Amino acid sequence: MDINSLPDDPAVLKSVIADHRTQIAQLEQRLRLLNLIIYGPKSEKTPRTGQEQQLSLFDEAEQTVEEHKPQTFEEACAPAGTRRKRGRRPIPADLPRVEIIHDLPESEKACPCGAELVRIGEEVSEKLDIVPAKIQVIRHIRPKYACRTCEGVEDDGPTVKTAPMPPQIIPQGIVTTGLLAHVAVAKYADALPLYRQEDQFARLGLYISRGTLAGWMIRVAKACEPLIDMIIAEIRSGPIVNMDETTVQVLRELDRANTSKSYMWVAQGGTPGKPVVLFRYHPTRAGSVAAEILGDFKGYLQTDGYTGRCKKLFPAILPRR
Repeated sequence: MDINSLPDDPAVLKSVIADHRTQIAQLEQRLRLLNLIIYGPKSEKTPRTGQEQQLSLFDEAEQTVEEHKPQTFEEACAPAGTRRKRGRRPIPADLPRVEIIHDLPESEKACPCGAELVRIGEEVSEKLDIVPAKIQVIRHIRPKYACRTCEGVEDDGPTVKTAPMPPQIIPQGIVTTGLLAHVAVAKYADALPLYRQEDQFARLGLYISRGTLAGWMIRVAKACEPLIDMIIAEIRSGPIVNMDETTVQVLRELDRANTSKSYMWVAQGGTPGKPVVLFRYHPTRAGSVAAEILGDFKGYLQTDGYTGRCKKLFPAILPRR
């Protein structure tokens, strides 16, 4: 609008200014929406075929950069004075530090005027590094002691003493508890299959078959049974237990087809504020599984109304059909 064409009437002028402010607010809202469409997080993704999922393994870095733009929805819509500042997170102070000093050569520690330079401070820049995994062999050496006096006695032979071996999960095996923990965490926490771990060990110069790794995990599960019993006892000790089951598919399960449904039972309970969670696999969703986990629990049970489970747990209050 030309400034010369503005009305002289103050009331009309106020109306024109109000209309312009409304238009500006609408344009700003459209701009925020546009920023949201362009830079906002994209949670709805088109499902990919198996081949596309395999190909995405190679362009994961490019896709991640594309999906995580430097501006989020909150930053796009927030007022300019309240936008969150971006920056690199500080390196944790508890990480070990290795100092490398890059000093000037002695020939450069002199001023052009001839005077000697004096150290007045330092510039420090920290870079993250990693020490690659390495395989080492722990040798347990146990000296043997015998009695010289009994050396010629012919009854039971001389007395020989040796210190006992420390407790081990697999006494006759070659694996330490540290290596067992490494394999278990990689498989169950980081979802790294045993065949890939087999390849990793091969690159480190050690061949450990997938069958051996699987046997190790079975022995670890057996050794964890007392810990699982403690978890179940802790779940039962609280005032409330949350429980449910969900379907899972297990391949190559003994005497069962690959299309059979199995179930992962999940129970949470214990001290309020510090709950413990138990995951237990079972081929069925029978109520006897829940009854086994709950045992003599006295308190509140939060679950859905699945009839099979509830009839087993509460037979006195549910009518039989």
